[in-house]
Amino acid sequence: MTDRTRPIDAQSVLATLPVGRDPASVRTRIAAMERVMEGLFVIPGTNRRVGLDVLLDLVPVVGTTIAAAIGSYLVWEARNLGMSKMQMARMFGNVGIDWALGMIPWVGAVPDFFFRSNTRNLRIIRRHLDRHHPGTVTLQG
Repeated sequence: MTDRTRPIDAQSVLATLPVGRDPASVRTRIAAMERVMEGLFVIPGTNRRVGLDVLLDLVPVVGTTIAAAIGSYLVWEARNLGMSKMQMARMFGNVGIDWALGMIPWVGAVPDFFFRSNTRNLRIIRRHLDRHHPGTVTLQG
């Protein structure tokens, strides 16, 4: 069972998250946040992972706004890493699109199933960390 297919035990994840501001700690925190928001469990019969982001979209307006606030945390971490304003604007754009699509009651969860803003933002942050902090790279596989 790989790390991506194993069910998440939220208590153990929270207990092991580093609290430092160094790039390696940030990488670990944002990867954990993305996994909670986009990949808590696999839908039976498919290979698609669903997380808290899609579940929150089932609650009209309030759930989508909470998901956007949580998604903005990744942008805040990017700011702490010294990422460019252009990269952060792109990340806020991803969160904004996710929020706007989620504002459509009930139906908003469907586009969110395919447009994974937190995964896109994690990819942007990882690219930055790989380029500017190569010592934080973790091998997956």
